Amino acid sequence: MMNYIEWNIDPVAFWVGGIPVMYYSLLLIAGTVASVSILKCVYRENGIPWEHLQILVMLSIAGLFLGARLGHCLIYEYAYYFAHPLEILLPIQVKSDGSVIFSGYQGMSSHGGLVGWMIAMVIYSRITGENVLRTLDTIALVLPLAAGCIRLGNLANSEIIGIETNVPWAFVFEQIDSVPRHPAQIYEALAYFFTFGINLLLYRRIGLKCYRGVLLGNTLVWVFVARFLIEFVKERQVPFEDQMTLDVGQVLSIPFILLGIFLLICGFKCKKNTTR
Repeated sequence: MMNYIEWNIDPVAFWVGGIPVMYYSLLLIAGTVASVSILKCVYRENGIPWEHLQILVMLSIAGLFLGARLGHCLIYEYAYYFAHPLEILLPIQVKSDGSVIFSGYQGMSSHGGLVGWMIAMVIYSRITGENVLRTLDTIALVLPLAAGCIRLGNLANSEIIGIETNVPWAFVFEQIDSVPRHPAQIYEALAYFFTFGINLLLYRRIGLKCYRGVLLGNTLVWVFVARFLIEFVKERQVPFEDQMTLDVGQVLSIPFILLGIFLLICGFKCKKNTTR
């Protein structure tokens, strides 16, 4: 055990008036602020009105949250949340004796969040009159940055843990058990930050006016290929996945990978045709 990293951080960073402020929330805010700062520069470079960015941020946050929350509740724990519908949108937990405690949001689905975000971006394009694909490309540029921060928040919560291993960098999540495990949250965070770096290079090379859908396609491929592979070293989230060859996260990743490849092919092909 001396060779492994012992992880026992308190998920609560500090308290404000009896309400816990979690590291997860702070990292989520940090990722959001950093993403918005980058998008502000992108909007300025492309002559897009500042008011449009404000609409984009509000709709993105709403779409990501609602999609991620509903995705988790309906896919992973449908029976529980069907019996406790208030807990879907409220950060509370109703005990068997009827008492209510503040619990935070227990579970988010990245696949659901992505679907919710795409719907929000279609709404944004209808409101602002901007091209849907360019809108999706714009926020896809920074989406992996925010996703990486969220995974670090999962690490702070000692959740989404990996399977048992004896690699030198294994983590012992003491709030869970004394078993050395893959730090799957760090694997995903690094993969997402890497994708963000690739996106920045792509943006500097092709911008937003040409190769529509390429930034979105690049994000989908890198993020969900990483998600598919990392799932092999993650603990199953719900019992019914034990009967599956591929878990739910892997099955749901496949359509997004295929969509990403399709967008990349179409984006580069359309540019080639317009330059002939």
